[in-house]
Amino acid sequence: MTLQPIDPVSDSRVEHRNSSLNGHNYHYLYGEPAGGQYKATVFLIHGWPDCGSAGWRYQIPLLLEMGFRVVVPDMMGYGGTDAPEVPPNDISLYSYKQAADDIAELAKVIGAQHIILGGHDWGGMIVYRTAQWHPELITHVFVVCTPYSPPSKEYISSEDLVSKVLPQFGYQLHLASGDVEKHVNDEQSIRQFFRAMFGGRTPSGEVAFDPNKGILFDKLPHVGESKIMNGKILEHYVREYSRHGIHGPVNWYRTRKVNWEHDQALLDKKKIEIPLLFIQANNDSVLTPEMSKGMEKFIPNLIRGEVEATHWALTQVPDKVNAIVANWLGKQNLGNRSSL
Repeated sequence: MTLQPIDPVSDSRVEHRNSSLNGHNYHYLYGEPAGGQYKATVFLIHGWPDCGSAGWRYQIPLLLEMGFRVVVPDMMGYGGTDAPEVPPNDISLYSYKQAADDIAELAKVIGAQHIILGGHDWGGMIVYRTAQWHPELITHVFVVCTPYSPPSKEYISSEDLVSKVLPQFGYQLHLASGDVEKHVNDEQSIRQFFRAMFGGRTPSGEVAFDPNKGILFDKLPHVGESKIMNGKILEHYVREYSRHGIHGPVNWYRTRKVNWEHDQALLDKKKIEIPLLFIQANNDSVLTPEMSKGMEKFIPNLIRGEVEATHWALTQVPDKVNAIVANWLGKQNLGNRSSL
């Protein structure tokens, strides 16, 4: 099914809305199927460095066509949503628990008693934890790229994680260090940052982002066009990031300790019993296929799908991702329940 992606600036299929959630303003896209009747409500949660509505631009039309109400928030620190500075604010504002509580509050605002959650990148971890913090709210979950990581009694620092287990997470240490805010701080550097993150290369074929090291500032000014992040959509990302700068988005990489602290209340809720679809991007250099081994132990109703794509599967192979999501949702016996 080939559908025209949502224009995140102006599109008749969706509305731009703002709501105060637990004391902070959130911007989100809101859409209903033609006629206003919908079988269920789907929230789509983005990760880094996407902006909510734009990151899911190819999936929103599919879900509307299938008869779902769709809600796509910019998460804390992104786009039109508040981006509290840390300090003086507490880093917990960027935690999974805060995100889960804000999602639950947004469901109340729009009158949804139950929701389906879709997540990508950080959004994947957010939807897993939202299903654990608010199990009465979530009926189904689908995640692209992000493997499930259960709550752990033992704390492993980001430094130990990188040095002992996942060296390809080295970029997370760089993003948390404060260096990125110093170098990516105006429209042009933000533009080059996005070209680098989405696969652009220098004239000599070099990359400016290395998963093990982070952003390569010496290469950044020379990065050319990205095949999947260019033109109008690139300029949209640049404008959105220029609102608050990059500080809010990189704060998500400073939350490992606070997330672990919150997780201690979930140690007896490691299993997610609801139907869950996980789509692996086989060429993801960070969230590699090996990382998803054993998910069935914690997710008994797990269905797997896979696509030949990098981490940017949502926009790189949208038809393939959409086909897997549509097939799975079509088997979930979701009726026409416009109160959900």
